[in-house]
Amino acid sequence: MKKCINKVTIEGYLYQHSLAVKTVQNQASENFGKEFINGTIDIATDEAGLNIVPVRFTYVTPTTAKGAVNRTYNVLKSIIDGAPTWLEGGKDAALKVKCDTAFALNDFYAQDGSLVSQTVQEGGFISIVNELGPEEARNTFTVDFLITTVTHVEADEEKNIPEDYCTVRGAAFNFRNALLPMTFFVRNPQGMNYFESLDVTNKEPVFIKVWGKIINKATLVKKVEESAFGEASVTSYEKKIKEWVITGVAKEMYDYGDENILTAEEVTKAMQDRQVYLADVKKQQDDYKASKAAGGFPANNAAPSVAPKASTTAFNF
Repeated sequence: MKKCINKVTIEGYLYQHSLAVKTVQNQASENFGKEFINGTIDIATDEAGLNIVPVRFTYVTPTTAKGAVNRTYNVLKSIIDGAPTWLEGGKDAALKVKCDTAFALNDFYAQDGSLVSQTVQEGGFISIVNELGPEEARNTFTVDFLITTVTHVEADEEKNIPEDYCTVRGAAFNFRNALLPMTFFVRNPQGMNYFESLDVTNKEPVFIKVWGKIINKATLVKKVEESAFGEASVTSYEKKIKEWVITGVAKEMYDYGDENILTAEEVTKAMQDRQVYLADVKKQQDDYKASKAAGGFPANNAAPSVAPKASTTAFNF
C-alpha cells in the first residue's frame, strides 16, 4: 500500500481556543503524571471572520518521542498563557498562525446507540507567522481518496437547497493506514459532471487524489410565509454549514488493485481493523456509563472487543 496523502493546511487569525494543560491520570500508564496539552483552536481563515475552522489537539507533550523540544507544545502553551484572540481583542490584535494538519475522525456512539463519525482536523504542526498568505489559500486539503459512492442532490427551495450539487463518499487513510470514511461535496458544475460520469460503485471503487477547501460558516436563513391580508410572517434561523468541498482532482487515477498502490485485500483488512476499533470505542463508552452509574471507576484491564469481519464483496463506508 502506498503512503497515502492526507494533508490539510489551515492559516489565519486565532479566533478562540479551548486549550488546557493536563496530566496523565491513568496510573497504569508509563506516562502517569506527565504533562500534555489538549483542546481545540479555532482559526478565522478569511478577513471577514466568517469561516472559522477548528483544529483539534488531543495529546501534545513538551518533548518529542526522540526527546527534542516540541515546538508545537511551546506555541500552544503561549496561546494558553494569553496570546491575543480575535474574539477578545479583534482581528488586528489576534495572533496569526499556520497549522499543517490532517483529517481524522472523532468516533462516538449517540444515546440511541448509533455511530457518529465527525470529520476533524487533527493535530500536526502549528507555527506563529508574521504575514498570512492569500485568503483563497488559507484553508486547503489534499487527500488520496477511495471513492465508493457519488450522489446527485437536486435544488429544493423548500429544503433551502439553492442549487444542485453532488456528494462524493468513500475513505481516506491516516499515517497509520487506518481507514477514514468521509464525505466530500462538489458544487462546481464541471466537477459534478466529472464525478457523476465515473459510474463508481462500492464494488468497483475509484482511487484518486483530490483537493479542495474547508467551509465552516454560519448563515442567517429567512423564511417568509405570505398572508391572505396584512404583513407576511417572517422567521429566521442560523444555519451552520460544515463542508469539505472538492475544487480539483488529478488527471490520472491511481492503479487501484496494484499491490504498490492499494488492493481490495488491504481495504478489507482496514475495514476489519476499523470494526474492531469501533467495538472497543463502544465498550469503553458502555464501561464508563456503567462505572458512573455505580459511582466507581472503569476497569482498564478488560479484554478488547472483537467485531465481526467486514464483508469482502463490497465496501460499505
